[in-house]
Amino acid sequence: MAARQPKQSRLALDTNVLLDLAGGEDFAVEFLKVVQANGFKLEIGPTVVEELTYLALQGEAASQKLALKALTAMRGWGISPFHLTALERGLVDEFSKRLCVRGLLPPDEKHDAAVLGEVSLAGIKVLVSSDSHLLDIEPASLAAQFAGVHFPENVQVFKPGTFLKAF
Repeated sequence: MAARQPKQSRLALDTNVLLDLAGGEDFAVEFLKVVQANGFKLEIGPTVVEELTYLALQGEAASQKLALKALTAMRGWGISPFHLTALERGLVDEFSKRLCVRGLLPPDEKHDAAVLGEVSLAGIKVLVSSDSHLLDIEPASLAAQFAGVHFPENVQVFKPGTFLKAF
């Protein structure tokens, strides 16, 4: 297994950020430029790849176009997917159910919950998102859920612009 980058230099992105990049949204393009100039490694988990693939194949026309662009351009943007073992995927599935049952996310947002679990198991501390469901989770409540299942990282969720201001 390849050595992981230092945790502080790795950022995970959610699906919406990739769609924002594909759409040329100024805030997303500026975010990408600044974090790359500062040596951050950008990564996405299996659920983000699956969501983009689904949208590219079965989404509405506008979503298909953006998702296809994101999938084909992500390497050029310096964004790499990370992988999880089958056991880790099972742990993520249980964690996703836990977040929804405990009311941190609506039941139909299990993919958002899965993204959080994947990011933690990958050892990444920050998820950059433009998804209100993820951004609206109370940080202390989320931290308690990560601690309750002994996941390696308490993932913090930031908007692209908020991350740039904080770092």
